[in-house]
Amino acid sequence: MARMAKVVELPSIAKIDKSQGKISAQLTQALREAVQSGDLQPGDPLPSSRELAQTLEVARGTIIEAYDQLLAEGVFDSQARTGTYVSHALVKTPAQQHFQKESIKPSSIPLTKSALSYAQVLKEFKPLPHVPFAVSVPVGRTQPSDIWRKFGNKFRSRGAGVPSGYGEPQGVLSLRIAIADYVRRSRSVHCEPEQIVITPGIQQALYICSQILFEAKDEVWIEDPAYRGTTAIFEHTVQNIRMVRVPVDEEGIQVEAGIKLSPNARAAFVTPSHQYPLGMPMSLARRTALLAWAKQQNAWIIEDDYDSELRYNGQPFPSLQGMAPDQVIYLGTFSKVLFPSLRLGYAVLPKELVAPFCGLRVLIDRHPPTADQHVLAAFIQEGYLERHIRRIRNVYSEVREHIIGLIEKYIPQELAWLQPGDQGMHMVLWLAQHINDVEVASTAVNASIAIKAISPTFSKEQQRSGLIVGLGDFELELMEQAIKKLSKIIQQHDKPK
Repeated sequence: MARMAKVVELPSIAKIDKSQGKISAQLTQALREAVQSGDLQPGDPLPSSRELAQTLEVARGTIIEAYDQLLAEGVFDSQARTGTYVSHALVKTPAQQHFQKESIKPSSIPLTKSALSYAQVLKEFKPLPHVPFAVSVPVGRTQPSDIWRKFGNKFRSRGAGVPSGYGEPQGVLSLRIAIADYVRRSRSVHCEPEQIVITPGIQQALYICSQILFEAKDEVWIEDPAYRGTTAIFEHTVQNIRMVRVPVDEEGIQVEAGIKLSPNARAAFVTPSHQYPLGMPMSLARRTALLAWAKQQNAWIIEDDYDSELRYNGQPFPSLQGMAPDQVIYLGTFSKVLFPSLRLGYAVLPKELVAPFCGLRVLIDRHPPTADQHVLAAFIQEGYLERHIRRIRNVYSEVREHIIGLIEKYIPQELAWLQPGDQGMHMVLWLAQHINDVEVASTAVNASIAIKAISPTFSKEQQRSGLIVGLGDFELELMEQAIKKLSKIIQQHDKPK
């Protein structure tokens, strides 16, 4: 076991008044009260008598006298080489436990509406356990290869990722160069490294866009249904901006409907490569119509390139950004294809937006952590990312077919059926409309099945009942058990009105 560092700072003894004399008695009482109140816990180490005497600027004998008294009382214990510490034998009395509970009372200051709403956001975005059918959990064959660990050791120990001072708010240049080359080849994105800003994921990029692009009373198009991370921003953090929900069909966002609802909107937030959550790509006709509207209205398009790498049949459409680089803000992330805890994404911006984007990001988190940026840059530049994507594409395709077979085998089709789709890390399992998907999802999570309800992604007017079933390389037996449990849960909630 690692040795705990000796504690030198003891705030509880700051009330000692040397002008009153009897310093040893004051110190003894202060330390005794610190143990009683829980400021010092059983096993906590104490500074040596020499160190504490220097800190308090008193004779060492004064400290030894106080320590000896508390040792005699059994409050402290002492051993050769380990020093003095609060006795492990101490057990909190009911009075002490009551004191600690009473000392942490809820504040009587009422919370603002904003504070209460953010508390609800935390509940809604609580991460699911790493069990079937959680999305983007790197298990089994979908974990990054061992080269990731080797690069990490290399760059953190003696390379560019060693601890240093503040970094560049825009992100490490080598990573921006690697991303510019990668998105050019894989997504037909046209940009220079100077147009890329590294972010901790899509969420921060969406938030910054919502803050820098709009004036009061502007309107923005949001797909219906849409990623909750986007709609929650406009519900909770953006003031005086109207969110216009534009319906989605099998070709993607209905541009004509958007024009009827809000012809002068200032921007459209879209997921054209793989609509979230429904899964279809935006058709070429809709892409052309959306870009034509944006050009006519001088509006921005924010392109969240969700799951573009994981298409199981055919070739993906090129990005919208490649068709209109001056009007499209392209957002990507490595959380899905590598692992969510990496917290690295990127925004490809028209040049005039780079400075305001980075200016706000400085106020949020200054800059992204640099070590993993250097690791990721090497991972991309040496071709490992594309190899990894090819590998997990095959894995997810295999898992997808297996889950489809399990759903067809165990879940009654009159209660639940799958949305057609051929890409991405999740599928949509529609439920009969009388089944409450939020209740089903809650019951499933309590039964150790990681699944989400789809209805919160819709506007109230368009809500449908369904579940988001993530693909992950979990053991086949675990997935089968989970589908059997889910089938029972769905049938338990089959309560026609």
